[in-house]
Amino acid sequence: MEYNTQLKKLALPEYGRNIQNMVDYCMAIPDRNERKRCADSIINIMGNMFPHLRDVNDFKHILWDHLAIMSDFKLDIDYPYEVVRKEDLNTKPGKIEYSRPDMEYRHYGKTLEKMVKIATEIENPKEREQFILLVATHMKKSYIQWNKDVDDLKIFIDLYDLSGHKIDIRNSDIRLPEMKDLGQRNNNNNNGKKNNQQKKK
Repeated sequence: MEYNTQLKKLALPEYGRNIQNMVDYCMAIPDRNERKRCADSIINIMGNMFPHLRDVNDFKHILWDHLAIMSDFKLDIDYPYEVVRKEDLNTKPGKIEYSRPDMEYRHYGKTLEKMVKIATEIENPKEREQFILLVATHMKKSYIQWNKDVDDLKIFIDLYDLSGHKIDIRNSDIRLPEMKDLGQRNNNNNNGKKNNQQKKK
């Protein structure tokens, strides 16, 4: 009796030993045209093993790559695709340079910096004021995630710096919502949604 541990190691275990045996048989066929017909049949069987992947882009191409790998790239046929090369399998991928944006206030995030820039470009005074209040409130919410306490003046000073001194509300009468009030509003909104869903049921 032969155990799997005593048999040749499978290049792609997910296809099983029967498929590997088919590939080995296909490689031994002397007639080139017959080898190609056999390879086509193996590809169809391989595809039927993973029907949920048929919508994946280049699914057929991937199967032919796998067939080449299982044959150790020794299957001599005319492939319908340019299959992966053996030397490329062990090639290390290129190093990805991660984006490290130059941010003075990392706790606010890059998106908020873009929002501040938009606020400086709004010409309508009323729209500008409303948008600035929205931005400042969001800044306070972001800030408090990293710090327990924050006063509005700190937010206004940061906004002044972030805007390149174009938005100055440091001496204004603006008062930002308390974070507990924001949390209460969110809870009320969530409760309202749950009640509406229960009513629909």
